[in-house]
Amino acid sequence: MKIGFFDSGIGGMTVLHQALRFLPNEDYIFYADTLHVPYGEKPKEEVREYILSAVDFMANQGIKALVIACNTATSIAVDVLRQKYNFPILGIEPAVKPAVQSCEGKRKKVLVLATNLTLKEEKFHNLVKSIDHHDLVESLALPGLVEFAENFEFKKEIVVPYLREKLSSFDLKQYGTIVLGCTHFPYFEDSIKEVFPEEVDIISGSIGTAKNLKRILEESNQTNNGKGDIIFFKSGHKVEDSETLANYYKLLAMLDR
Repeated sequence: MKIGFFDSGIGGMTVLHQALRFLPNEDYIFYADTLHVPYGEKPKEEVREYILSAVDFMANQGIKALVIACNTATSIAVDVLRQKYNFPILGIEPAVKPAVQSCEGKRKKVLVLATNLTLKEEKFHNLVKSIDHHDLVESLALPGLVEFAENFEFKKEIVVPYLREKLSSFDLKQYGTIVLGCTHFPYFEDSIKEVFPEEVDIISGSIGTAKNLKRILEESNQTNNGKGDIIFFKSGHKVEDSETLANYYKLLAMLDR
């Protein structure tokens, strides 16, 4: 059986990339809900219905585990999904805890970059409240990065001016760690590094999620001897055209740095 990965679009491939590193002998299904991307600017109830429909489709493909490779979808629907299905369901959330731990002794702040919906959700606020005892965490919504990624626009000359504009009111020298709280954002790590001081750390939750997936499968003796094959779906339709498949594998290759 395959491992399912779900995202509103192509951002979840940044998590899939880590899973391929830690579990190269598994086979995968990647479902991008491109018909409804971006999730981060839509009403919560509408997005939840999209997620439930997509996961129903994936469950019918016979997956043995599911990774919700989308911070927004995790915050909205992971608890509901875990009640509905018997297979393991892993979510992803902004890596606030390691960021705060890293910055506490440096007298530096943490900046969480994410979508509007992720930052508005009670799940995110509860996470910050449980960890941030010294008011270190600040946040900023960057929906434009999701749109850039979905349009395969990664050029620094386009992305960096957008980042500088959005960050124009921030004192960038006060931050020690930047948290990439959307799975689309690691595609733009080089551009983000160009905007912030060199000593600022940039982290995401992708590696931790992949390690947790490996642990769960090993503990339940569900590891396979696969080939790292991936079947891609876009909003319920299997991706078979060679150009789109080539673009998807290029995205995975972009992350080999």
